Amino acid sequence: MKALITKRSIIIASASLLIAIIALVSVNMFNTAGPVTGFANTVTRPVRTLASNVARTFGSIFAAIYRYEDLERRNEELSQIIARQEASFRDSLELEEEVQRLRRALGFRERRPDYTQEMATFISWNADNWSSSFIINRGYMNSDITRGMGVATEYGVLIGQVADVEATQSTIITVLDTTFSAAVFVGGDTEGTSDGIATAKGDFALMRSGLLTLNFIDDDMIVLTGSTVVTSGQGGFFPPGLTVGNVVDVNTHSSGIGRYATIRPMWNPDTLQTVFIILDFENPE
Repeated sequence: MKALITKRSIIIASASLLIAIIALVSVNMFNTAGPVTGFANTVTRPVRTLASNVARTFGSIFAAIYRYEDLERRNEELSQIIARQEASFRDSLELEEEVQRLRRALGFRERRPDYTQEMATFISWNADNWSSSFIINRGYMNSDITRGMGVATEYGVLIGQVADVEATQSTIITVLDTTFSAAVFVGGDTEGTSDGIATAKGDFALMRSGLLTLNFIDDDMIVLTGSTVVTSGQGGFFPPGLTVGNVVDVNTHSSGIGRYATIRPMWNPDTLQTVFIILDFENPE
């Protein structure tokens, strides 16, 4: 049995050696792969094709992964650049708004040199449903503000009156508040000249509609829808000529005696940012 295995091994080795010699001679003599090598190539071609395809596929996958990671990196860089530009843009807008506020403040001072006023910043509206008031960033420690002083826009529109003063902030009631009242002219010019006088006063029933009342109208005063209502200067709290609002409608009291009207203020509560406290003023009276 051992001799048979040895004999077979010798035959297989000899055949293998013969095939190798024939392949080598074929390549050297004919400069081709020869029949044996050609047969081997034919047999292994599918395997080699599959291996080549697999290699190309993996190469494409790795290239795609690299490109994706590169795109992610570039996208992150672009996102950071955009974020910085957006922040810079916001800063420039805020700066421009501040410049415009200061210009308006200067314009207000130039138009009304008879006023001593101080600019303040709106903080927040009060949550009380029974009043119309807001907070500003001026108090007795950082301002000369006191109760009763008028508060206006940079365009000379009356917003309200100082109601309460704390250390670094104060409460302002608007012209819509039920505790507000002011002596006014109707149809007068900015100097407050008109025939007759009336009283502008906050009314709870109208407050949520953004309106206030005009009462105690003198008989000789002409009051028409659209007429402008301005402060008269009487009472000492407000200088003359501040615009309170425009007349919305005019009615006669149910008793048939006397008239009353409604007024819509000329300032917008949704855009309230900067206000002016009128610390002192010259009253021509």
